[in-house]
Amino acid sequence: MKKYKAAQSETSQSRRKFLSLIGAGSAAAMSLSTSTLSAASEKSPSRRLVSRDKTDELIFMSTVKLSEMIRTKKVSSVELTQAYIDRIEDVNYHLNAVVMQCFDRAMEEAKAADAALRKKQSMGPLHGIPMTLKDSFEAEGVISTGGTLGRIDYVGKKDATVLARMRKNGAILLGKTNTPEFTLAGGGMRGVRTTGNIIYGLSKNPYDLKRGTSGSSGGAGSIIAAGGAAFDIGTDWGGSVRLPSSTNGIAGIKPTSVRCPRTGHIVDYGGVFDSWQQPGPMARRVEDLILLTPLMSGPDGRDAAVVPMPWPDPALIDIKKLKVAFYPSNLIAETAEETQNTVRQAAKWMEEAGAEVIEDMPLDIFTELGEIRRELVAGDAWAFLKRAGDLHGSNTLSESIQNRLDSGSPISADRYSELLTLQDKNRTKMLQWFQNYDVILCPTTATPAEEIDQGLGNEWTSRKPGASYCGPYNTTGWPVTVVRCDTDGALPIGVQCVAHPWREDVSLAVAQYLESRSGGWRKPMI
Repeated sequence: MKKYKAAQSETSQSRRKFLSLIGAGSAAAMSLSTSTLSAASEKSPSRRLVSRDKTDELIFMSTVKLSEMIRTKKVSSVELTQAYIDRIEDVNYHLNAVVMQCFDRAMEEAKAADAALRKKQSMGPLHGIPMTLKDSFEAEGVISTGGTLGRIDYVGKKDATVLARMRKNGAILLGKTNTPEFTLAGGGMRGVRTTGNIIYGLSKNPYDLKRGTSGSSGGAGSIIAAGGAAFDIGTDWGGSVRLPSSTNGIAGIKPTSVRCPRTGHIVDYGGVFDSWQQPGPMARRVEDLILLTPLMSGPDGRDAAVVPMPWPDPALIDIKKLKVAFYPSNLIAETAEETQNTVRQAAKWMEEAGAEVIEDMPLDIFTELGEIRRELVAGDAWAFLKRAGDLHGSNTLSESIQNRLDSGSPISADRYSELLTLQDKNRTKMLQWFQNYDVILCPTTATPAEEIDQGLGNEWTSRKPGASYCGPYNTTGWPVTVVRCDTDGALPIGVQCVAHPWREDVSLAVAQYLESRSGGWRKPMI
């Protein structure tokens, strides 16, 4: 039965009161979910992950599987790195996903990784595993533009924290992946529906080269789907990990706000929209997200918002004990029937697993949160964009972003302050509604990948795909995993698995179960 509730839902008396999103910096927060989840571990899992991946082609294997193969010397890092380089050189002409490479350095690091293993020395679970990185992150010794002209020849001086942590655990950087200017999806080039900027141009979808990658981590989504690296790291301010994960048919996670540091990202720690932004890994399999996310997490002494939360083990989640809310459409975006059917199928799979499943959503809250987000973003007449442009060099802004500056008009300080208060009130309303459930299943975006050429003047609106499905969960800060769930073999459609604050274990466990039913990622034709 549908139960599209207003904001003031009753709080279940059998459930514990949830801790607030920000400031819950203790192990006590691990008990914040329902009693059905009380068995979840309060410690980071020390067990070695066992791969479920049945893929037999080297470049398409999961990171977890590749890690075991390197550890047991079934494949060398040099062999794997060369295989990914060859794949990038084969497909990147068509995809334009990898925009800056460091292949020579990668091969030297691969040789060093193999030499270390011969001496029985290992750097960690990513020893000798090649990765790519969204170009909005700084990488030492590699051109890192953030998609903006002012940094067209800027060479990174230090690895961003999340990259440094991957490399410390043995990962090898192959190159940087495309992103719109300052990671603003739709803000790179007018009239197109894909990741692009005026430096590197447009990225394309490996399942249909006439269609876009979504954004802003679109280059990452494209090259990972095509088998050009084991994994990538994106960032998500309004869906920028989840949207390209969905349209490119891979898995991706936006962790709980303030779990992972943003140090070294072109949109760094701090500011009014601080809590909306989170880095997150993108890979072909959910098991890789389980491996990678805790490696990225925790304070770094620079991003002052990050909370030192324990990492719960998804293996301890009992799917059949979960209470699931789902909605095939939010009644805001014009949602394609195939997208709605994919969400219904995911809900049916959960029901077949023994979970309690109810079609429900807080429509009034979604509508209000969307209105608040839109007014907040433009409330300073896009002055934060101008400051970003000034910081990274004169005449750096693209036409699309410059148009925002030219058309904006600021709201009053009183109204801005009121909006921030309303935002927090709505976060509370969302928490109160969510206490009736353990996880939410819903679309990631309203349609599969769109055609790239949409025509000049066709700008973003609230009814366009993506915005109204992803944005609310940036505002709340809740963890969300996206996994491919379509069953007809056409364009990929990913489903969002939304969990309570700090309960990535629930989100990932559900996503992994849905992956087992749908098959998850599939090899593109390219």
